[in-house]
Amino acid sequence: MGRRRGRHARPPDQVYRSSFFLLASSVTTAALGFLFWVVVARFYSPEQVGLATSLISATSLLAYLSMFGLNSTLVRFPAPAPARNAQLTQAVVLVAAASAAAALLYLGGLPLYAPKLLFVREHPLTAAAFVLFCVCAAVNTLTDSVFISARLPQLNVLVDGVIQGLVKLALPVLLVAFGPSGIVGSTGGGYIVAVLASLVLMRRRIGFRFDLRTRGTRLREQLGYSVASYTSSLLNLLPLMVVPLIVLARLGTAAAGYYYVAFQIASMLHAVSGAVGEALFAEVSSDESRFGELLRRSATIIAAVQIPAVLVVALGSTLLLRIFGGSYADRGHGLLTVLAVGALAVALNTWASFALKLARSMTHLILSNVLFAVVTIGLTALWAPRGLIWVGLAWGTGNLTSGLYAAAALLTRRPTPPARTGAPARIVHQTPHTAPIEGHRR
Repeated sequence: MGRRRGRHARPPDQVYRSSFFLLASSVTTAALGFLFWVVVARFYSPEQVGLATSLISATSLLAYLSMFGLNSTLVRFPAPAPARNAQLTQAVVLVAAASAAAALLYLGGLPLYAPKLLFVREHPLTAAAFVLFCVCAAVNTLTDSVFISARLPQLNVLVDGVIQGLVKLALPVLLVAFGPSGIVGSTGGGYIVAVLASLVLMRRRIGFRFDLRTRGTRLREQLGYSVASYTSSLLNLLPLMVVPLIVLARLGTAAAGYYYVAFQIASMLHAVSGAVGEALFAEVSSDESRFGELLRRSATIIAAVQIPAVLVVALGSTLLLRIFGGSYADRGHGLLTVLAVGALAVALNTWASFALKLARSMTHLILSNVLFAVVTIGLTALWAPRGLIWVGLAWGTGNLTSGLYAAAALLTRRPTPPARTGAPARIVHQTPHTAPIEGHRR
């Protein structure tokens, strides 16, 4: 691929640049999310926070489950330029429909697995709002992959970090009269605005237009990869939904609130390996000959950033939680310390999982996530009665087990050359006046 000239020129290796912007997006999102939960903790009781966080966790999980692996397929196997808009349109429509159906099924099953959350379906408007929030969360996740594919990760900083974060931050005080529904509504409002902003930016920056044609989208051809990616994502995200429910059932609503706040802080550490992994995935998808080189480079970046960050959070857990209130510091500092140290296991698991997906070693990827789900959920159910610290230990153990298996599998597997259906498409950054899209990525 020749080096392009002019103001849209790109250096051949963008792993550092992409890692920076994706990490900046995660950090900005996490920082504003941190302020959001500080406000929520001051205006809502721990019991209300515990109920709301269980629904917010469910929203995130249902959104990811509705991806069907398309967020990876859009980057890894983009359609040729004439069919790219149709490929994106099909993906958006499918994900929106799937997330709506998943939300309805979740609401219908609440009496079986979470009777304490039945308040969300007591009023038709509340139930409809929950479904809408799930749809917007799913579509927003998909559009994030579109920007990554177009090598515009800075737009994720704007949409997910700034726009969504500020909208969420402005709503909790206005909705305090609605109790836990006010917290959920604040998060959902951020998703709605983020989706609208994403669609506008897709139109202006990459020339996206809704196109209902079905030919040339490559979605059917890559169905196997999408299904495998979807299955691994389902297994990977299952503990995110089940663990809070176990905490809620075994330790009560207040403990669920303490767990969620501590986990949100720890998630800022998880963002490091996630951002670098996304950048690795994108760059190797563009040039698979550099797989080994970029794999080593990404591991170095993760270690250089992750280890100091873990030390800061682990040593300052009490001070960080005191911002939310004295009860959070007293009841959650041990959990946060354990989760911070466990972020090293999360980093190993994330890095190795991205590598397996790039190598198209999907069987090992699925088995790795089976281990993660079974070990994490099983140990949480077994250890939760002992307290929140043991829940954190279960999380770290599950990630370590999965990461070690994935790393071992990676040592025995080399990437397979991709099947070519024609000349590789190039990424072209566009203004509204240029041709539609030329994509390349995951």
